[in-house]
Amino acid sequence: MLTVDTYRIAAIEQLKTYADIIDLPLAVGGDPESARRALDELGAVDLVLVDTAGRSPKDQPKIHELGELLTRLRPDEVHLVLSASTSRRSLRATADQFAPARPDRLILTKLDEAETLGAFAAILGRSERPVSYLTTGQSVPDDIEEADRGRLARLIVGEVTSV
Repeated sequence: MLTVDTYRIAAIEQLKTYADIIDLPLAVGGDPESARRALDELGAVDLVLVDTAGRSPKDQPKIHELGELLTRLRPDEVHLVLSASTSRRSLRATADQFAPARPDRLILTKLDEAETLGAFAAILGRSERPVSYLTTGQSVPDDIEEADRGRLARLIVGEVTSV
């Protein structure tokens, strides 16, 4: 794992805990150059999860900075994390505003907190990005699951009442 989130208080300590839980090494990079070096120091690995600082969809300079960082790191996939409890308007704005980061997949979080997934259905209809993962609670890694189209469709139309 590589984190470039050096802004949030205790972010590195929290991610270190997650890395320990799933038995992965953690590298830290505070800027594009140090992040690239940290990534190179991880060596030949099959997968690197890169954690970035959360960004407001209204903070375009920070989103462009994120896009530049990702350009330097050259990831195979970029996942945009969206909360299922967010309004349709905010979800659309977020998806549009994060275009400079070039996300090619979506992660839907907080399924356990959302009353309905109708707003998310509208985003899926506009997006060519597949949903890669769902989160259904606070327990890591137990409440993270690969997205399944059938299950997601049933959740959206309300056929499944519990996550």
